[in-house]
Amino acid sequence: MHDMLVKLYDIPDDHSLIRTTLKDPDVFVRKPIGPEHNLIVKWVREKFHAAWASEMQNALANRPVSCFVAVKNKSMIGFACYDATALGYFGPTGVEGKFRGKGIGKALLLACLLDMKLKGYGYAIIGGVGPADYYKKAVNAVDIPESTPGIWKTWMQE
Repeated sequence: MHDMLVKLYDIPDDHSLIRTTLKDPDVFVRKPIGPEHNLIVKWVREKFHAAWASEMQNALANRPVSCFVAVKNKSMIGFACYDATALGYFGPTGVEGKFRGKGIGKALLLACLLDMKLKGYGYAIIGGVGPADYYKKAVNAVDIPESTPGIWKTWMQE
């Protein structure tokens, strides 16, 4: 899986894009608060991957936190992080299966990218991309040549 680059300066400074991207008015995208941290890490580990849970822990430890969650009826249904494995990197991100296709992933992506832009980043790297066409369409991301395996080349795995 390769990396992709997003020009943050091309993303409109319009936070209402996050809300209008969501197709369900009962879903909210927001930064998590302290008492939710353990619950969020557990959810990411159970629904996705232990490595992603570790990255979520890093994002939650940043000040300010560098992640967003999607919540419906007081339950977590998705998440997105940045600056979790390396500075300037977006990811990991995930939406629970039954909630996919409702604009939640894009809303989480936009929330993170706009937050990065506000912090002064000019570009964001989407690391280890799975759905490249999705990112091209959603935020005009472009492929970074020869970026496989990227920063993960010496990653220890079980």
